[in-house]
Amino acid sequence: MTDFDAGSTTDRIIAGFDRINDKVDDMRAQRLNDPDSLGDKALKFMLPSIAGFIAGKLFTLVWNRSIGRGKTAKSGGDALGDGVVDEKESVVMSVLFAALSAAVGAGVSTLSDRGSQALVNRRHRRRNR
Repeated sequence: MTDFDAGSTTDRIIAGFDRINDKVDDMRAQRLNDPDSLGDKALKFMLPSIAGFIAGKLFTLVWNRSIGRGKTAKSGGDALGDGVVDEKESVVMSVLFAALSAAVGAGVSTLSDRGSQALVNRRHRRRNR
C-alpha cells in the first residue's frame, strides 16, 4: 500500500485556499481604494476611442481627396502621384498611407488619453476641495 498522509494534503489544500483568499482580499481593497468612479473610467475609455475614430475617418477623407482620387492621368505614368496607379505606386502609397495613418492614430490617442486623464484629475481635485 502507499503511504498517504491526509493531514499534509489537507494542510496544502487549506494553504492554497488561504493564498486565494488573501489575493481576493487584496483585489477588493484595491478596488475600494480606487479613486476613479465608473464615470471616470468610462470617460477615460470613450474619449480616446471616439477621438481616434474621428481622427482616422478625417485622415482617410483628407487622404482620398488629396492623394487617393480626383487626379487626372498625366503623361508617362512614371511619377509618383501622377494619377496613374501602377503596381509600384500602389504599394508605395499603401505603405505611406498605413504609416501616416498609424502616426496620426498614435498621436491622437496619446493626446486624447492625456487630456481625458487631466480632465479626471481636475474632477478629483474639485471634488476633494
